[in-house]
Amino acid sequence: MPLIGYARISTEDQTALPQVQELRSAGCVEIVEEQASGGSRTRPVLARVLDQLRVGDTLVVVRIDRLARSLSHLLEIIERLEAKGAHFRSLQDPIDTASPQGKFTLQVLGAAAEFERALIRERTKAGLRSAKAEGRVGGNPGLRAHDPAAIRKARAARVESHFQKLNATAEHWVPEVRRLRPDMAWEDVLSIVNSGLPRDAKPWTQPRLIRAANNFVREGLLPAAILGRAQQTEKDDRLPAIVAAIKGADPKVTLQEVCKRLEAMRERTPRGRTKWQPSSVKMLLERAARLGLAL
Repeated sequence: MPLIGYARISTEDQTALPQVQELRSAGCVEIVEEQASGGSRTRPVLARVLDQLRVGDTLVVVRIDRLARSLSHLLEIIERLEAKGAHFRSLQDPIDTASPQGKFTLQVLGAAAEFERALIRERTKAGLRSAKAEGRVGGNPGLRAHDPAAIRKARAARVESHFQKLNATAEHWVPEVRRLRPDMAWEDVLSIVNSGLPRDAKPWTQPRLIRAANNFVREGLLPAAILGRAQQTEKDDRLPAIVAAIKGADPKVTLQEVCKRLEAMRERTPRGRTKWQPSSVKMLLERAARLGLAL
């Protein structure tokens, strides 16, 4: 299985060469480097690697601190990898999610993180109760005083938190947006993205999807071209384009599975029916091939 190495340094004075050499010795077929603070979760190179990993791939780092500086961030990344069928390995730490021992270590870390969160919640509640009993007002004193530095810090924290939430869902929408825009209208991209979401995921709205795409373009995680105006699609070509897009996202998808996706999107058949048949999908795929719609 392919091993993908990730090396991170914090400053220009450092060199990633020792990490690269160790990753190469471990058998990594590809190694990417990034200069960024370990405390920052906005790392374009890491985000791009996580987006591109496929089933069976393994993300490899020399040490855990090269990937994340907090337990919550580490577990968040590993959850994204597991959702894609990929693995994680740290060469100098006892973590290899492809092995039973590594999975056990991860479970212990997860339990520790949950315990830590519970303690923080309890301390926060106790502090609020104490403040209320003493008649003190909660909240940030700097914000109450309209301090510009406090306002900038709070705004930056909100932006970072919002980006983290987007990054956690990126695997469900970024590949489709990158592949389909601007060739396809946002309305159709939205339908395709929502039809492929897990059952418990919150459906996207068109404005929210466009805002998310704008954020990723600003961070350099998506090309600016995706925000361009969609080309006008002939009415008769719309369904072939949608079917080709679904097939292009997963070449192994069956005709019956494409039918289910189209029904979830509430697309009607060429004859106006709500129930799709594999023969209709096959016909549209053939038409898409003739039109050159290999999306």
